[in-house]
Amino acid sequence: MKAPLRLAFSGALILLVLAGAILWLTRPGPGGAPDAAIALPAGTRIGGPFTLIDDQNRPVTDETYHGRWLLIYFGYTFCPDVCPTTLQTIANALDRLGKTSARITPLFITVDPARDTPSVMARYVRQFDSRIVGLTGSEPQIAAIAKAYRVYYAKETPKDGTAYTMDHSSFLYLMDPKGGLAALFGPQVTAAELAAAIGQKLGQDK
Repeated sequence: MKAPLRLAFSGALILLVLAGAILWLTRPGPGGAPDAAIALPAGTRIGGPFTLIDDQNRPVTDETYHGRWLLIYFGYTFCPDVCPTTLQTIANALDRLGKTSARITPLFITVDPARDTPSVMARYVRQFDSRIVGLTGSEPQIAAIAKAYRVYYAKETPKDGTAYTMDHSSFLYLMDPKGGLAALFGPQVTAAELAAAIGQKLGQDK
C-alpha cells in the first residue's frame, strides 16, 4: 500500500473509532442520563512513551509524569472555540475537585507545533489555570504522541489566504499513574461531570 493510501486509511480508521466512541458517550446510563465517560472497544490501546518540550522550554517524557494522574487534551492556541472551552472546563473541574486536584497534572498538547512554541503555550495556558502545563515539540514528536493517543489532526488552509486552522479530534484522556487509560471524555462533558468522574477514579486509587 502506497504511503498516501496508508495515511488515508489510518485517518479513516481513527475517525471510525472516534465515531463509535461518540455513540458510547451518548448512550443512556443506569439512571437514564448519558454517561460522562466513554467506553472504548475491548483491546483498544491508548497512550505510550513520548518526548516533548514543556512551556518552560524543558524536555519532558512520559517518565517525567510517572506516578501522577494526567488529564490530557490535544488542541492548539489559535483554536477559535472548542479548545478554550475545553480548557475552561478543565480549570473549573479542578476547582470543583478542591485539594484532590493536587494529584492531577493537566496537560495541553499542541497539534500545531509550528506556531505553538513553549513561550506561546505558556502565555496561553495561564489564561485558564496555572496548573495546566502546555507541551509542544517537533512535528515528528507531535505526530508520534498523536498516533499513540489516536488523535486525528489535519491542517486546513483557506483558499482566501487567511491564517490556517487545525482540524482535530477533541477528547480528554484521564491517564492513571502507571500510564494506562483510566477514562475518556468527549467534548460535551461538563465541569461537574468531569470532576465527579475523576473524583470517583481517584477515590478508587487510595
